[in-house]
Amino acid sequence: MLDDTQPTTDPITGLGAVDCDIHPRLPVRDDLMPFFDAYWREQVPYRNIDRLELTSHPVSLPPYRRGEGMNDSAEDLARNLLDPNGLSAGILTLVNGTQALYDPYMADAFCQATNRWLAADWLDRDPRLRAALVVPFQHPEAAAEEIRRYANDRRFVAVTALAMGERPLGQRANWPIYKAAADAGFALNVQPGHTYRHAPSQAGFPSFLVEERIHMAQGAASQTMSLLSEGVMTEFADMKIVMAGTGASWLFGMSWRVAKDWRGARVETPWIKESPEKILERQLRLTIAPFDAPPEMEADQSIVDVIGSADMLLYASDFPHAHAGPAGAWPRAIPKDLSPVIARKNPQETYPRLEV
Repeated sequence: MLDDTQPTTDPITGLGAVDCDIHPRLPVRDDLMPFFDAYWREQVPYRNIDRLELTSHPVSLPPYRRGEGMNDSAEDLARNLLDPNGLSAGILTLVNGTQALYDPYMADAFCQATNRWLAADWLDRDPRLRAALVVPFQHPEAAAEEIRRYANDRRFVAVTALAMGERPLGQRANWPIYKAAADAGFALNVQPGHTYRHAPSQAGFPSFLVEERIHMAQGAASQTMSLLSEGVMTEFADMKIVMAGTGASWLFGMSWRVAKDWRGARVETPWIKESPEKILERQLRLTIAPFDAPPEMEADQSIVDVIGSADMLLYASDFPHAHAGPAGAWPRAIPKDLSPVIARKNPQETYPRLEV
């Protein structure tokens, strides 16, 4: 994606900004072992399960990273991101192989251990850190139970889903997850990545990494349409849906096309009672890193207006993924005077559990 930035010190200094997309390092077996129950503490070494990095997320590869060790601990994040940018809070989102496991019971065990690890090794060590829960979409009942388990721990503010997983996210099998999330005030955070059981593009499997990287926008668009047309955005109208790390340009044409084509086929979706772009503007949120505007484009309100409104954008660094400029830099194309809305107001409204 094209992405040009200007130093962070202008727009967000002194705002107490909330970074809505930070990636901690992936846990390995030794990290998780203390957080399994007795059965899985025996089974994991017995089955020689080591690392769970199966889920595709190309920007985790070295060419896309700012450097080794920058996100190895809460202290590293404080030194390299939170302190330099004066952040009041940062939301950790973990994308790993738990949602790619075939065994739903193993997936549940790894999700539980991962969330406990996030709480103990990250959230307990810096009061500014928040996190998105990892839940087993392979086992919706267990996923809903995991969400309810953390209903009283307000440091967890969202539930993570993959943009290219087993099925379209809006389908009924996933609704117990959304019901539990909505009841507890969690947002749904959809991240780039897939399980390799289906092609990452709508035309099949690509040959090269650059193709896969660009096709992430297809996943975001497909899941947005699923959540809209299947009725999730109508049934759970208070739950915000965050499409993270995929830019914003994919939304322009999709929003216009669905608003046009929906009129001729709306008998199939009677639960959509207003023009879809109004629903998307109310419930869909996009992170601003990476922001896919032309590199020569100066601050321009028109690009925000084409997206829908500034209320749809969330400040994010996508740390430690390497985008142009310093970590957390403000996109050049977005007017600086929108920073209080995008970096402070919108995160608080998107994540009702967020206390900053």
